[in-house]
Amino acid sequence: MVSGLVLTGAQSIFVLPIIAEAESYEQAIDSGVSSAKNAVSAHGDAAHSHPRLVWTAISNIGLGIGFGLLMTAVLSFRSRVSWREGLLWGIGGYATFFLSPALGLPPELPGTTVTALAPRQLWWLFAVTFTGIGLLLLILGSPGWLKAVGAALLPVPHLVGAPRPESYSAAAPEALMSVFFAHTAIVNAIFWLLLGAVSALCLHRFFRGPTSRI
Repeated sequence: MVSGLVLTGAQSIFVLPIIAEAESYEQAIDSGVSSAKNAVSAHGDAAHSHPRLVWTAISNIGLGIGFGLLMTAVLSFRSRVSWREGLLWGIGGYATFFLSPALGLPPELPGTTVTALAPRQLWWLFAVTFTGIGLLLLILGSPGWLKAVGAALLPVPHLVGAPRPESYSAAAPEALMSVFFAHTAIVNAIFWLLLGAVSALCLHRFFRGPTSRI
């Protein structure tokens, strides 16, 4: 819950305003009226910002709970659990569930041409699976050959390649898209680092006892 709320706060500052601006460009193109950008900015943001933020918070809290359970399950197999180790596992989660898929399928703004949903979902799952297994083998593999297998798995999804549209177009300027990707990467890093640390602290507190040293 903590990670989801912090993610929502970070998105409200760094991500949602960029999405609203991109929607204004998309609306301007769809309507063909040059003043549509100002109209959407003045009225659409006020009408939709609060419901959007509420649903974003609900979604992010659910995401934090789901990934928190997964993180806690993984950490429970470790003999030593501390918030520092949680940070490291948070980095692993960030690399697995955001960074690796984003290298092939970067976050898209409204008004961007994309391929069909099913191929993108399948490739995302493909990238997450190979990256997650690869990192686990690379970090936890005891024989050297397991580490080598893990390292070999990491680039496989990108060698196969993510699905791409036949023609690319975007309503928002390229500069705005670059800022959006950078801000999305930052807020997701905050989410995963916090999730790893808090999961480790919760595991330490509720399963290892309050008297254990951390």
